[in-house]
Amino acid sequence: MADALKDMYNQAFLQEFAKKVHSAYQSFDEDSFVEKVMNDDWADLALKQRMRKITLTLGEHLPPSYSEALAILYAIEDTCIGFPYLFFPDFVEVYGHNSEHWEMSMLALERFTSRSSAEFAVRPFILHDPERMMGQMSVWADHPNEHVRRLSSEGCRPRLPWGQALAVFKRDPAPVLAILEKLKADPSLYVRKSVANNLNDIAKDHPAIVLETAARWKGSNPDTDWIVRHGCRTLIRQATPEVLALFGYAVSRDDDPIADHAVLIAEPYELMIGENCELRYEVHVRQGEPVHLRIEYGIDFVKAGGKHSRKLFLLSDKTVPGGSRLSAARTHRWADLTTRRHYPGEHRIVLLVNGKEVAETSLNLTTGN
Repeated sequence: MADALKDMYNQAFLQEFAKKVHSAYQSFDEDSFVEKVMNDDWADLALKQRMRKITLTLGEHLPPSYSEALAILYAIEDTCIGFPYLFFPDFVEVYGHNSEHWEMSMLALERFTSRSSAEFAVRPFILHDPERMMGQMSVWADHPNEHVRRLSSEGCRPRLPWGQALAVFKRDPAPVLAILEKLKADPSLYVRKSVANNLNDIAKDHPAIVLETAARWKGSNPDTDWIVRHGCRTLIRQATPEVLALFGYAVSRDDDPIADHAVLIAEPYELMIGENCELRYEVHVRQGEPVHLRIEYGIDFVKAGGKHSRKLFLLSDKTVPGGSRLSAARTHRWADLTTRRHYPGEHRIVLLVNGKEVAETSLNLTTGN
């Protein structure tokens, strides 16, 4: 996805942006700005590298005074809205990190995040002074603007995609959880999604803490319940017994399996990368009380070095009467994605009911050569 997004920073975009800057700052050299941004290795730069080059070149063409440069960006910010303008908060990250600029930078990030997002730009500030920056995040958590409140959560996610990892919060998520406590019943879905994703990040390093938090939050508010469910998705996929019990899933035991019979079939057995297969499954549920089931299939993908990495795909999540017979089919595409490349070899495929493998099959993936 990043490879496609980087193309939004093209000559037409840069020329249009340069005109906007010139309208607020007559000394701005539009042609020089565009030329210097796009020279040398521009075509080879990735998305964030292009964004940073725009930031640095902009800094070379604006007044050396940080406050004066910000005033120019403020003058045009209402015409610079959306994802492409992430270099506005990036400008703050690059040129406003000195302690004497703290207040100006916090105000700038607060303003710019409403028009694009400052979730990446706040992270160096956190790494430099975690206590001071998390104090600011706590203030933002009470802000009337949902974009600013979201920033208070999204900016401190320990494992934010595309962002710098925050090792300090991987070790101790307590400061982050203090922010999430303030946002756990936020009226904005935009904010709640961030809180849930943050909770899911923490679960990867501290599952027990997230389980305790989920148990404490659950049932207090419908919006909070949504956060809890979405924030525990990794733990649910891992079939942690305590989490399954928390969300009402039946727990399978060796002496009392949920499924007393299951079948998984993949056809065709052999196919080329880029083709599709059909997966058919059947599950017979044990007799007795209704049970809440999560049915998934997992593929042990062959990796470049010959090792395997499992990816799970949800088939069904519902409550069914005891003794039910469930069957369905699913088409699986074996085309390469930006997030996953396929390699030839035999791929094991398993059917899971509430985290327990109940059936398996395999297929052979080839290059067609």
